Amino acid sequence: MIDKKIDKKALLKNFEEQNDFVEKRVSEGIEKYRKGNADIIVKDKDGKVVKNAKIKAIQKTHEFNYGANLFMLEEFENKEKNELYKKYFAECFNMATLPFYWSDLEPTEGKPRFEKDSEKVYRRPSPDLCLEFCKKHNIEPREHCLVYDQYTPSWLIDEPLEKIKEKLEERMKILAERYKNDIPCWEVINEVLFTGFGGNKRSVFYKEPDLVEWSFKTAEKYFKDNEITINDAVSNVWAGGVVNYNRSPYYMIIERALNNGARIDAIGMQFHMFIKKERVEELAKDMYNPQHLYKVLDLYSEFDKPLQITEVTIPAYSNDAEDEALQAELIEKLYSIWFSCEKVEQIIYWNLVDGYAAFAPQGDMTAGENYYYGGLIRFDLTPKPAYFTIKNLFEKKWHTEENIETNENGESTFRGFYGKYDLEIEVNGEKIVKEIDLSKKAENKFEIMI
Repeated sequence: MIDKKIDKKALLKNFEEQNDFVEKRVSEGIEKYRKGNADIIVKDKDGKVVKNAKIKAIQKTHEFNYGANLFMLEEFENKEKNELYKKYFAECFNMATLPFYWSDLEPTEGKPRFEKDSEKVYRRPSPDLCLEFCKKHNIEPREHCLVYDQYTPSWLIDEPLEKIKEKLEERMKILAERYKNDIPCWEVINEVLFTGFGGNKRSVFYKEPDLVEWSFKTAEKYFKDNEITINDAVSNVWAGGVVNYNRSPYYMIIERALNNGARIDAIGMQFHMFIKKERVEELAKDMYNPQHLYKVLDLYSEFDKPLQITEVTIPAYSNDAEDEALQAELIEKLYSIWFSCEKVEQIIYWNLVDGYAAFAPQGDMTAGENYYYGGLIRFDLTPKPAYFTIKNLFEKKWHTEENIETNENGESTFRGFYGKYDLEIEVNGEKIVKEIDLSKKAENKFEIMI
């Protein structure tokens, strides 16, 4: 049987037919929502304005978060691969999703795997190990996830409702005491609507009408100053007729929870294209359709909450150069749409490396999530074009370097992407460097003393 090739034209058809619409919405959105003006005045030590000071503004970081899950930290079969994984992760991303799956974090009741030297569980590096890596490389950690019924520990799954709620609240309290100051964003509940994996049990708590509300109201007690979020799967967010304006199940769950007094700070939206190759062209009619994607983003933006694209997988289906190039092209187009949406605050790719995904033996590219070749790096730890696409978007295309000069009043302005900048200031042949933070949340008026 001859393996069916991916029809590149079919997958890119909507992007090409809607090119004018996409270019306008992407360019206008990025200019309006991802950039701002920095108003600078330079003064000397006596408080006098400095005219004709030459300034070079060089962007160092992005305020916008982009990353991947960190599930393979120190999980590879040899030191060389472990070091390459850490290198490529740190060189590309400013955010990481950390695994807090309850059944794997606390497989034995009362003995959570917090410390670096905890017993290993595959694809579940300990929180302390992950945080050490994030702090070393100035990467913001995000938690996944406090309540995920399919990962209720075996020692609790068959217990009565009150016992499960008691243990869930205890879990939230312990995690908050230990990690709330280090992890800003906490995913309270995940995949409420997901039908589940074969063989996974459900607890009695999952059937409770206040599952979502109780989870958020309890989390709020312990994470008062953190961002607390909800998250759900592709089929309930993007796919086909499920959008149904404000009548989609996910939309109504969020709306009901908010109306019932739950504090939901941000809305997570997965984008796993876990679709067999023979069906991808059919699903592309929606999933790779810019007008459809903007329709979904606009719908959920009505909540006036930040949106998080939490779990992205774009398949290549092989290591063929043409397939990898198509994966990279799709990622660039999708990231551009998400980045241009006002409410989107982060984009998180899922598995960084092929061959180490869930529900499959290592290296078996026919099984589980490995089948999709959805990583940004190959099994041998060499980067694909998709890896460099994301890196180049944030380091080159969406990057600001400006040369400006102060006027007679010591003032100057530049417009750039939100993030931290070094200002290289030259006056009378002498150079100094000052850091500023150009932020979407600030007035961005900077008085520089030299």
